[in-house]
Amino acid sequence: MKKIVIALSVLALLTSCVSKKKYTDLEARNKETQDLLNTATVKLNACLEEKAALSATASLLKEQNQGLISTSKDMTILSTKGAENIEKALESIKEKDLKISRMQDALTKKDSVTLAVVTSLKSAVGISDPDIEINVEKGVVFISIADKLLFKTGSYDVTDKAKGVLAKVAKVVNDKPDFECMVEGHTDNVPYNGSGILLDNWDLSVKRSTSIIRVLTNQLGVKPEQLIAAGRSSYIPLVANDSAENRARNRRTRIVVLPKIDQFYDMIEKEMKKQRP
Repeated sequence: MKKIVIALSVLALLTSCVSKKKYTDLEARNKETQDLLNTATVKLNACLEEKAALSATASLLKEQNQGLISTSKDMTILSTKGAENIEKALESIKEKDLKISRMQDALTKKDSVTLAVVTSLKSAVGISDPDIEINVEKGVVFISIADKLLFKTGSYDVTDKAKGVLAKVAKVVNDKPDFECMVEGHTDNVPYNGSGILLDNWDLSVKRSTSIIRVLTNQLGVKPEQLIAAGRSSYIPLVANDSAENRARNRRTRIVVLPKIDQFYDMIEKEMKKQRP
């Protein structure tokens, strides 16, 4: 019995020793596992933080990407509008070039018509006389006839010699039904001293104009609607009225030939108005 007790005591002691070792091993393994768990937790937290940072970055990049897409669309729109504006600008330039070309054509045609009128008049009149001038002034053709060829001093009755010159002018006008003629009477500065219906040089200059117009219409077949009567008195002298010779030069009748090219002027005026801002 004593031996049994001793044996049991030894067995209990051995059993107690084994359990403690296992406990130590388990404790060591538990510590190792805890260390691994702690390490894993740290890594997990680091991963979570990194994920959060990446998520934030992803969100930011997404926003930036959306911004770039919008900007790209805006740039596309701007690029399209820019192309349209350039195209419109080119069209505008083409239109202006066309307008300028049309105006130049109109002016060229006007100059051609003016030259043709001068040539026709010089050919028809055919008089080499210092008292008759055929010229162009400010783009207008005119025939200036000295007073001594048309009227007697202080008179508005047309002389027979004047009718010969006027007949040649009438021929040119009758050949050109699209012409108009303005007959301008000019005097010197000596006050009119005659009697009758005339009061002054204004009356005299106008009366001389209408006298010539009556010859052109009644005797030479010019259409009245082609003629314009005008009197300028002494207020547009060619030279100073300081001598008898100069006063004689200033006493004149000017027949201004006006081709009906109003359509060209109208076109030029319209084109110019279109170009105003």
